[in-house]
Amino acid sequence: MSLLALLDEAVSALKAPLDEDDRTQGWTDDLRREVQEEISLNRSVLRRHGNGMARHLRPRFDEWMEREGVQPGRLRDLVGTVQRSLVEEARATQ
Repeated sequence: MSLLALLDEAVSALKAPLDEDDRTQGWTDDLRREVQEEISLNRSVLRRHGNGMARHLRPRFDEWMEREGVQPGRLRDLVGTVQRSLVEEARATQ
């Protein structure tokens, strides 16, 4: 899956209402919206300027999720995959 396709998937998943499992894992509507907006901004930068811009993005979603007390689950896994993919793309384009 391409990086942009992954970002599209993440934005779509984070736009959907939270289910009970998500809430149990520590997600709130505000956190979901904030993370979705940040991923959406990253996606916009890459679409406009190319994947080479990944090296200028500093995704810290793991730290954010940790600070917010979000437990492992489908959304945290997806957001972690986004972060790893952005970091890998940054390394590949340096």
